[in-house]
Amino acid sequence: MACLTASAALLAGCSEGGDAASPFTGEAATETGAAHVPASSEEAPAEAASVAPGSEGDAERRESERTLREERRALAASLMIVGVTDYDDALAKLRQGVGGIFIPSWADPAILEEPGRDIAALRAAVPRDFSVSIDFEGGRVQRHSQVLGNFPSPREMAETLSPQETEEVAFRLGTSLREHGITVDFAPVLDVDSAGLEVIGTRSFAAEPRQAADYAAAFARGLHAAGVKPVFKHFPGHGAASGDTHKAAAVTPPLEELGRLDLSAYGPALGQSQGAGVMVGHMVIPGLSAGDTPSSIDPEVYGLLRSGAYPEGTPFGGTIYTDDLSGMKAITDRMSTPDAVVSAVLAGADRPLWSSGEAVEEAIDKVVDAVEEGRLPEERLRASSGLPEQ
Repeated sequence: MACLTASAALLAGCSEGGDAASPFTGEAATETGAAHVPASSEEAPAEAASVAPGSEGDAERRESERTLREERRALAASLMIVGVTDYDDALAKLRQGVGGIFIPSWADPAILEEPGRDIAALRAAVPRDFSVSIDFEGGRVQRHSQVLGNFPSPREMAETLSPQETEEVAFRLGTSLREHGITVDFAPVLDVDSAGLEVIGTRSFAAEPRQAADYAAAFARGLHAAGVKPVFKHFPGHGAASGDTHKAAAVTPPLEELGRLDLSAYGPALGQSQGAGVMVGHMVIPGLSAGDTPSSIDPEVYGLLRSGAYPEGTPFGGTIYTDDLSGMKAITDRMSTPDAVVSAVLAGADRPLWSSGEAVEEAIDKVVDAVEEGRLPEERLRASSGLPEQ
């Protein structure tokens, strides 16, 4: 494998356009997906015609600007996925315009099972589409299992079941999730357990990339067949990182080595799946990331995923989510949640996710400010907003 000498192609929303050279082969790779608009634009917004202060035209201009900002705020909010604690909190967040809610472990389980205060009631109260997501991998990461059921860990599935049987388990899980109103599952884990990292462990299907890919793809197919969107994680790979990004910054092996480990599982897994999303983690990738920039806010990482310019990779045109921007020290030690949200969107994320659900209005305003300052094309927001959740 050729040594890595160049950065990966920038994601739509972060590149200057055109084909990008693979950091592994030097060959051009065509980018696909929602975000194919540069994250900075040389075109300044057209200035309104000059009008006399206090004139009728001035009032109309101010009203037009106010309306435009509100439209942009609605568009920005539609990308965001925020954690909620209960029915009332979820209803308030949805009325702020967020595109999705996330059910964390600390949420009141009544939101999943109490008639009149559950997801069905939210859908009746909020007459628009929105996603409902959860972390449910099986094993030690299965939120609200007292309501949704208990399922084996990925490692147990790979050691005791065939891929077909794993798909059947995932279908049963997906059926339970869907019956309780959940539409997106942040699973399966595609990390390869090559270093014995405790935070990964039995969450990984296997230590061998192709086996991990085959089982993860089977799990994803089962969820999809049940009407739940699967999301592979944590791109480009957490299995051999230096530590746990919940607790501190973590660094993976250099990109070339990562291309023989976790990263090489993504192409085969995505190729065997339909309708899957991808979650970008917070690891720093030597040879790809700029300095010590976490993957979730690094345009190079999104560009690599979009282009498929990695071993066995394939261009990815689906929805890209961030890992939690509010509950993991790899991000929170660097910046506030609203700053992390706008940084992720600028880098190329379609769905910034934060479990705390804090500072929603501030996060919306920061994204809109980036549009109005010319740092983020409005077309990027529209393209990301239009990506399907199913």
